[in-house]
Amino acid sequence: MNKKVNAKREAYAKKQEEKGKKVVGWIFGGLIVLAVVYLIWTFSMMA
Repeated sequence: MNKKVNAKREAYAKKQEEKGKKVVGWIFGGLIVLAVVYLIWTFSMMA
């Protein structure tokens, strides 16, 4: 029984880690997109 619980716990931890990596990827991607939009806006205001 204990092995079964440990296996479930490990599978859950692995799933959570994958979801966490995906969220971090989306956050960094969003920040990069916002930085590019800000650069475009800044240069358009200077022109």
